[in-house]
Amino acid sequence: MQRYFAKDYDKNLILENSDIHHIKNVMRMKENDIIEVVYENKLYICKISSFEPFSLNIEKIIEEENSIGLDVTVAVGLVKEQKIDLILQKLTELGVNTIIPVNMEHSIVRLDDARFKKKKERWISICKEASEQSKRTNIPVIKDIMNIKDLVNFDSDIKLVASTKEKDKMFNYYLQKIENYAKIIIVIGPEGGISEKEENYLYENGFDRVSFGNLIFRVETACIYAASIFNYFSSMR
Repeated sequence: MQRYFAKDYDKNLILENSDIHHIKNVMRMKENDIIEVVYENKLYICKISSFEPFSLNIEKIIEEENSIGLDVTVAVGLVKEQKIDLILQKLTELGVNTIIPVNMEHSIVRLDDARFKKKKERWISICKEASEQSKRTNIPVIKDIMNIKDLVNFDSDIKLVASTKEKDKMFNYYLQKIENYAKIIIVIGPEGGISEKEENYLYENGFDRVSFGNLIFRVETACIYAASIFNYFSSMR
């Protein structure tokens, strides 16, 4: 059953025009077909009652929260477009709640406010589609671009930085008592990696260094690996 996120609820659930186009012209649905619609973390089972104008009848309301049970934030250095698209999609599928693009010393990409605003609209669309595909009841929040110094004020129970120095302390060192923690943030560097200065700054301000082992990952692999570990530990609680 196809899932969509409503943009509003004014006597009826209101979908984006792009979603109505998808229902009519891509999925080629008919009147009386059933779809799932999420609004404010609530799932509605709906029947298509009309196409001109488009309207829905709510058949059932399901109070569910389809999440991994952890509030995970991934802060990642700004990277090239093809890589950030993959990162956003996979972090969404793996249950990450918040994604922070970070301007770092080794970031190749630089975005001014106007360019970022346009990019962010596209990034939200990527996360929305991935949330629908993975049957989430929420869409990850994409924060505005931050700097390393902004991250130290982020409220979290576990603060980690993917380290180029640490070799011994793997994820299980920090997550063996994961049931005691609700919020987790991990910082991952861009293509050129996090600089020694940036890593030391985070470490001196409450972040613990975590190792990904002896192998050196690409930034997109590191993001997917970290989110997968959180997802796995959450499922094992």
